[in-house]
Amino acid sequence: MRVTCLAAAVVIAAMAVVRAGDWPQILGPARNGVAAADERLADTWPAAGPRHVWRRTVGAGVAGVAVAGGRVYLFHRVDDRETLESLDATTGRTLWSDSHPTSFSPQVGGSDGPLCTPLVHERCVVIFGAQGVLACVDAATGKRLWSRDTHRDFGANEGYFGAGSTPLIVGRRVIVNVGGAKRNAGVVAFDVDTGETLWTATSEQASYAAPVRVRVGGQDHVIVVTRYQCLLIEPAAGNVRWTFPFGQRGPTVNAASPLVFEDSHLLVTAAYGIGSVYAAFDARAATPVWQGPESLASQYATPIDVNGRLYCIDGRDDMPPADFKCIDRQTGRVLWSEPGFGYGTVLLADGKLIVVKTDGELVLVRPNAAEFEVLARAQPFADDPAGGAVRALPAIAGGHLYVRDDRTLSCLDVAP
Repeated sequence: MRVTCLAAAVVIAAMAVVRAGDWPQILGPARNGVAAADERLADTWPAAGPRHVWRRTVGAGVAGVAVAGGRVYLFHRVDDRETLESLDATTGRTLWSDSHPTSFSPQVGGSDGPLCTPLVHERCVVIFGAQGVLACVDAATGKRLWSRDTHRDFGANEGYFGAGSTPLIVGRRVIVNVGGAKRNAGVVAFDVDTGETLWTATSEQASYAAPVRVRVGGQDHVIVVTRYQCLLIEPAAGNVRWTFPFGQRGPTVNAASPLVFEDSHLLVTAAYGIGSVYAAFDARAATPVWQGPESLASQYATPIDVNGRLYCIDGRDDMPPADFKCIDRQTGRVLWSEPGFGYGTVLLADGKLIVVKTDGELVLVRPNAAEFEVLARAQPFADDPAGGAVRALPAIAGGHLYVRDDRTLSCLDVAP
């Protein structure tokens, strides 16, 4: 019996070691669209596409899911309440839910539900609703630990589509692009344990781009893309190290998350004639290496970097065409382009790209700087043509791809 138990313990421990990583926040573990290193994907798919592990109906919103510890965290609007649900990752069954009232209505089309992906950090889940409600919920029980009405507290506007910049946690600080421009609260830090305001900084309006963490001079910093600027902020006290213009007035948005390379270079991109900036930076300044809309101008899809090559969607979701491109990151030179490919989100796992298009098509692509190389295609929502567009950011965890359209969340088996 003792030998049997020991053998079982060894097997369980081995399973824990090889378990594919979680997807605890927007765009994965490092906010760059890249899955954990131990994630494994099949090299192709059956003719009918990846198997549906489970499916469930969802409410309004375009917030992607987060996946951690065997649970899927879904943030959506059900009737007149923004609702966070914890789902069993194996079955999709609801384990608990927490909600607050909302009366949000977008100024320009779009959904009336939340936009921001939940952020799982240690034992809590942080959510940021379309009307600026920032809340921290116990991940195990669903008990709300604290909540802040940031639009009321800091005089921020709802914007075209509501609050849409997913918060970032650095140390014990929740960094939020609130947009309280008139109260010097463009960016605000909250205590992760209590929700207390720790500092406010800048007179910037909010964007839809999620901030990212970067190490500069051996210290944590945060890169924030606001409505009109890109800033480097020191998170302990909110000191702005540098800023450069990015964005323009009028009906435009900054929505793609910034990408950081070796803590010394960054890429930001937007559509509406704004284009991209690839810059070298340190603690004192950012210096453009190349810039402009010629190579890349993506409305909200964040590019994927593979060995210095950017695989990305160039164009807009609401104004075709949109092209799938491979770009040399150092020079901005387009290596190849697939015209009229369509808009969508690109993710990387196990050396392969999964493109989730807004029309519901999935495309498995091998990164190849010489040509566009498709491994498989699928239409997981083909049996539900009324499901609408797929704009929520997908997630990959444990060999499963989580994809959400306007009314259904699907868990697909994409493991070998």
